[in-house]
Amino acid sequence: MGQDKSEEGLTSEVEPEVDEKDIGTLKQSLAEEKTKAEGYLANWQRAQADFINYKRRSEQEKEEISKFANASLMLNLLPILDDLERAFTSTPPHLARLTWVDGIRLIERKLQASLEGQGLSLIKALGEPFDPKFHEAAMHGKGKEGIVIEELQKGYKLHDRVIRPAMVVVGNGKGEEKKEVEQGNSE
Repeated sequence: MGQDKSEEGLTSEVEPEVDEKDIGTLKQSLAEEKTKAEGYLANWQRAQADFINYKRRSEQEKEEISKFANASLMLNLLPILDDLERAFTSTPPHLARLTWVDGIRLIERKLQASLEGQGLSLIKALGEPFDPKFHEAAMHGKGKEGIVIEELQKGYKLHDRVIRPAMVVVGNGKGEEKKEVEQGNSE
């Protein structure tokens, strides 16, 4: 019997007296801690999203910098291309067949190919509708209204950004009226 009493003592649980006031306080504390935890989670998620956005913006900026880092160098080389082109158009026919002129032409083509390899492209202007994003109007001339009738200086883009607009002459519509009148009289 002595053993039965000691076994009973081990198996019986002592239930502490819990006051209703303590349960209410504990529930309130638990609710406050849950609210704090939810706030911390929301702040952490916001910080994580901000960091992801920062990384993405940083990568985009790096790409932009690498794409357009050479823009000023290319802009400085464009007058050289213009000069070479003017030199070739004004070369007398008897000199145009000389091998050293062909060599310089080859150098011009290599320079142009190298710049194109870095993302430089020519802006098409002649015969196109005037677009102030790509063209700079130097003057108006007789021709179809709003159409580029002459290109005074070539324009270039680097990737998708204009680094030098094409300087152009835009038609004012006056030359077209005479042609239409002449065509009407001949019929």
